[in-house]
Amino acid sequence: MAVARKRQISLQDTPYYHCISRCVRRAFLCGEDKHSGQNFEHRRAWVENKLLKLSGVFAIDVCAYAVMNNHYHVVLRVDEEQTKQWSMDEVLIRWHKLYKGTLLTQQYCRGVQLIEPLLDMVKVSAEIYRKRLMKISWFIGNINEHIARDANREDNCTGRFWEGRFKSQALLDEAALAACMAYVDLNPVRANIADTPEESEYTSVKQRVKKAKTGKQPKQLLPFVGNPRENIPKGLPFELSDYLELIDLTGRCIREDKAGHINANQAKLLSRLNISPENWLTLSKEFRSLFHGAIGHDDVISDYCKHQSFKRRQNLSCCQRLFA
Repeated sequence: MAVARKRQISLQDTPYYHCISRCVRRAFLCGEDKHSGQNFEHRRAWVENKLLKLSGVFAIDVCAYAVMNNHYHVVLRVDEEQTKQWSMDEVLIRWHKLYKGTLLTQQYCRGVQLIEPLLDMVKVSAEIYRKRLMKISWFIGNINEHIARDANREDNCTGRFWEGRFKSQALLDEAALAACMAYVDLNPVRANIADTPEESEYTSVKQRVKKAKTGKQPKQLLPFVGNPRENIPKGLPFELSDYLELIDLTGRCIREDKAGHINANQAKLLSRLNISPENWLTLSKEFRSLFHGAIGHDDVISDYCKHQSFKRRQNLSCCQRLFA
């Protein structure tokens, strides 16, 4: 039985989540559909543009993404602290970029003077919007709704375009986060539609490599900030150079037509995460098939299950075997 979305999201345990949304029709979301002979490659840009645009509206950061033929992967970080700092005006401005809101919120934003009872109603609406702007279900739902409408309009048809529920997994520690991001970034390489990570169209790793060549990081993606011990800034707790080096090395190894191994003295990030090279290759190729719930070391999984009142600790044996 499917677990309710609100029981899969536990911000007290982790702000990081891996989400997958899959197209339900036989026609492809993107790429060339051999059944109809049509090419839908341009739809990749629809998903990528919408995804990155929404990250500037929601209190949700994009860590990694890959747009594939009939589905897309995204690793998200929910920034609960950011929403607490927004004023009521900023919440309403952000919400109205995506939705109409109510007549009262529209009047308030236009500068109409409202009496106290009506202003109280605006405040109530703003608090509802504040919570929604940090919900992954609203984030993914907004992407899928617009893509479905555009695709149906282009295909001159109606009906469901996406599966009823997107899949989400809690990433409970740094090892799970790094393994999942690498799995997402290397999807095109693993599917043999790109030779190298930096040639993988519509992926976060291509964006990062492109900017890294100029000594910068993409503004629309959560930046890498290293692993400082105190006063850690907002960002991914890895070094960008270590991550890109590991991704490049892993990409060369996982191609089915190329034998390879990861040299331990080249993979600094693996040493810090305490993951063996052999286990890393397994994680980067089979992450989605190995895990069907929250992912992390056994202690954080136990805490997560306790907070969520889960009776069973899913993935525990697999995590104990691979995150070591």
